[in-house]
Amino acid sequence: MIDPRDSGDVGFAFYRYDPSMGAAVIFILLFVGTTGYHIIQMFSSSTWFLIPFVIGGIFEIIGYIGRAMSSNQTPNWTLGPYIVQTLFLLLAPALLAASVYMFLGRIILVLRAENLALLKRKWLTKVFVTGDVLSFMLQGAGGGIQSSGNLESMKNGEHLIVVGLVVQILFFAFFLVTATHFYWKIKKYPMPRSCSPDIPWRKHLNILYLTSFLIMVRSIFRLIEYIQGNNGYLLHHEMYLYIFDSLLMFMVMVIFNIIHPQEIGRLLRSAADHEMSRLHDEEPPKPYERYP
Repeated sequence: MIDPRDSGDVGFAFYRYDPSMGAAVIFILLFVGTTGYHIIQMFSSSTWFLIPFVIGGIFEIIGYIGRAMSSNQTPNWTLGPYIVQTLFLLLAPALLAASVYMFLGRIILVLRAENLALLKRKWLTKVFVTGDVLSFMLQGAGGGIQSSGNLESMKNGEHLIVVGLVVQILFFAFFLVTATHFYWKIKKYPMPRSCSPDIPWRKHLNILYLTSFLIMVRSIFRLIEYIQGNNGYLLHHEMYLYIFDSLLMFMVMVIFNIIHPQEIGRLLRSAADHEMSRLHDEEPPKPYERYP
């Protein structure tokens, strides 16, 4: 009997190595820690646009539980745990990206600099979240097709996942262009609020760049992995998954733990409260004052 992990086998195999139980457990614990802290931060600061971010963290936890289950089955793997780890680890970064997209809109809003943005506020989130949802659905459909378990479905599912990853990368690249365009515009044409030391927008924009870069690297890695196919070099070495996916996504979540978007959220709420107070304090004109 030929071992399906053998590099000479051209058929489909769940794994081309023995999945590490230790690595899976470590990342379960790491993602439980950072996701749990994010839940506390989200509720305490009312940063509800981070709900997709938190769900992404939960997806990571479920994905590594699936890998741990597969490790426990070595070498007689079953389809269920394999699909769980494939699907949830594929989709988690799309959820992280959704919150990153919305975060840029809030930075622009708090600076009151919508006129400098490449896309207007009403389109900014819609365009990128729509692309994110499309990517999510394509990758999810690809994983769903693979769940049938036969060789043809596995390969068709891989092709659909590749399309989903390409869509994700293209929209993410456009997002980075949009964010960079906004930065250079506001640097060239400073707004009053962009010069205020009370609005740390540069710090948060830099965090946005850093986390976006990490998500982009991960997505490119995954695209290369799927283009190489089930018998490709990357799928013969588990360490690449943990370096270019697990570790990078954990870093994204921890960075947002340390420099949390709650500062921007607090400034937005403060500005909204001030505007409501101003409108409330304005005395309405008397009837005889309306028409001279």
